[in-house]
Amino acid sequence: MDINYIHSLFLKCKSVSIDTRKIELNSLFVAIKGERFDANTFAKEALDKGASYVIIDDESYFIDERTILVDDSLIALQNLAKFHREYLKLPIIALTGSNGKTTTKELIHVVLSKKFNAKATVGNLNNHIGVPLTLLSFTSETEIGIVEMGANHKKEIEFLCELAKPDYGYITNFGKAHLEGFGGVEGVIEGKSEMYHYLSVNDKLAFINLEDPIQVEKSKSLKAYSFGVNKTNADVNITSVKANPFVAISYSNLTISTHLIGLYNANNINAALTIGKYFEIDDAAIKEALESYVPENNRSQLLTKGTNQIILDAYNANPSSMTVAIENFLQLEGSNKVMILGDMFELGQESQQEHKAIITMLSNEDKVKCYFIGSAFYANKIEKSNFWFYNTFEEFSNDLPMTKFNNNTILIKGSRGMALERTLDFLS
Repeated sequence: MDINYIHSLFLKCKSVSIDTRKIELNSLFVAIKGERFDANTFAKEALDKGASYVIIDDESYFIDERTILVDDSLIALQNLAKFHREYLKLPIIALTGSNGKTTTKELIHVVLSKKFNAKATVGNLNNHIGVPLTLLSFTSETEIGIVEMGANHKKEIEFLCELAKPDYGYITNFGKAHLEGFGGVEGVIEGKSEMYHYLSVNDKLAFINLEDPIQVEKSKSLKAYSFGVNKTNADVNITSVKANPFVAISYSNLTISTHLIGLYNANNINAALTIGKYFEIDDAAIKEALESYVPENNRSQLLTKGTNQIILDAYNANPSSMTVAIENFLQLEGSNKVMILGDMFELGQESQQEHKAIITMLSNEDKVKCYFIGSAFYANKIEKSNFWFYNTFEEFSNDLPMTKFNNNTILIKGSRGMALERTLDFLS
């Protein structure tokens, strides 16, 4: 079916949905097949719940004139998003990277919202389905769009850039994430750098962190706007970064004290500051935006439970983010420190090596109590008086009542699948 016609129907709708449990009145429902279901079977339900139109790719579920039949619903969603992006012609900033994407996206959003009607990816809708949904959430009133892009294999960022056609791009870092899909660290660098290739070919601009030698090397052919700490050749030179535990940065005569924990968040803050400066947002407005942002969703949250101070960073983990989280935790002032660390997923053949490396990294730490949870950590367990290893979370939780946590500073860090936020239920 003609994409112009589908787009004309889409413009009559309030929103797009792929889940009948979250359907809105006057929405467009797109029936996308999953591994365990065929959303074509929900087309009638979507209409009954108030959808104005449904896109299906199985003619046996055709209902009436409100049904749009296509060859492939997912491809139709992606083509509609690409068409809509070109229809709106608004400036778009895209960002990717191994760590810090979502936090950086949120920070950029709060900064740009001080001057523009800015709209950003909701949550982590950053894949081949999420990016189209993000693009379709932009309207004629949106003045600037911020699109987060995730990837776990090569060619994915290339594909997402062809959909979103960004005018600006930023890569947070190149770390040890999704090593299984990328085939190692070099694969991660190659995959993430697909954004630089798109920006170069299309004569667009990249925001570059001069402290990252990979970014500097890979962006040599690009138009760039740069930042760095004590980098006098940068467009934005940050003169000071501190974290104990909250991050504070200084730029020119401006000091920004944030609610973000850890030195690893400094570059996320610096990037948002830099993008704000590029778009000529007033210093006072940037300061107000960054100081008002409070993280949530288990991302570097500082919590109090009873007599304990807890850094909850259980949204996700990979060797790079685990290492910097530990390094930051160790440099914090105070004693009575406890680490509760969960397995890191999607590391493929490098899983055992990377979990062993984390244990080795901590092997000289005698004053910090370390609890390691998960089969990968357990397979590399060592005998040490301040180390405890558990094969499952259940084994750990059963042992917790025997362990008293009082007046401790506690780091909780692990991959999303470990759901280590459950630990909070056992701490008082």
